[in-house]
Amino acid sequence: MSKRFTLKTLATLGAFAVGAMTVLGSTAVQAQQKLKWAHVYETSEPFHTESVWAAEEIKKRSNGKFDIQVFPASTLGKETDINQGLTLGTVDMIISGPSFAARTYPRFGIAYYPFIFRDGDHLLAYAKSPVFQEMIGEFRARTGIQVTAYTYYGARHTTAQRPFTNCAGMKGIKIRVPDVPAYRATPEACGANPTPIAFAEVYLALQNGTVEAQENPLTTIEAKKFFEVQKAIMLTGHIVDGLTTQIAPHLWNRLSDAEKKIFTDVTQEAAVRASAKVKAREAELVEEFRKKGLQMVQVDRKSFQDAVLKNKPLTGMGFTQSDFDKIQAAR
Repeated sequence: MSKRFTLKTLATLGAFAVGAMTVLGSTAVQAQQKLKWAHVYETSEPFHTESVWAAEEIKKRSNGKFDIQVFPASTLGKETDINQGLTLGTVDMIISGPSFAARTYPRFGIAYYPFIFRDGDHLLAYAKSPVFQEMIGEFRARTGIQVTAYTYYGARHTTAQRPFTNCAGMKGIKIRVPDVPAYRATPEACGANPTPIAFAEVYLALQNGTVEAQENPLTTIEAKKFFEVQKAIMLTGHIVDGLTTQIAPHLWNRLSDAEKKIFTDVTQEAAVRASAKVKAREAELVEEFRKKGLQMVQVDRKSFQDAVLKNKPLTGMGFTQSDFDKIQAAR
């Protein structure tokens, strides 16, 4: 073997090695693709713990390609901010009530029409229904955002400094609600004074008397410690609430079909796990709150329903009877 041939061969091998290292380096960078997953819930809540599980599971099933960090408790912004972040590219994934997405795609808002769902199982049946799948497709066509999962958040009840038993008893109460028409519907129908305040600021607002009441599921009342600054919980159950897992267009559009399946499967599994935990905890909390000294008040729910139907009719809020009927039929 000549010296020239040896040098040429070594040069060729060296070039091959550099090329191989470049490819491997590129793969390594790809394998450590960092993503941000944001929400506004506490680290103790299943919405967070199951998101952390899902992040690890996606990493595992993608062979380490996606390294997802979950940012809880409004650390990346209020709920409005993180919803905007999907379009701006500042976050990659969020968990959020679809009421915020309804600002862009109003049809989603029907899920918040008071008393539209019988219970949590009905909401989860809706999440699998053809009408909701149709909505997901229309929402993605309009925004590029993909909804992959729906989690049961809980039946929303009302807390206040004084108890009441019917719609008339809510009159004049200054109550914090999210800044969404469907959330305002019940208190407005009953003559209360709904006041939008950012979720992260509700405890302080109740403590200093900016508002005297708020409404949320029992699990949120526990997690956010609202029971410390309220005296009564009225079991109004006026909205059966859910959260959607949403993926930003800049991420979804670059995923392969196999990767889209991983993200969808895992987030749906996480939603099932979280929903089961919420249901179980709800069942325990009525007695636990009673032991903490709160008044747990059974109310005349029909008085609230009648007021909503009269003062906040479905079509007057921009929703259709067709969607309402399809949701009622979901099993």
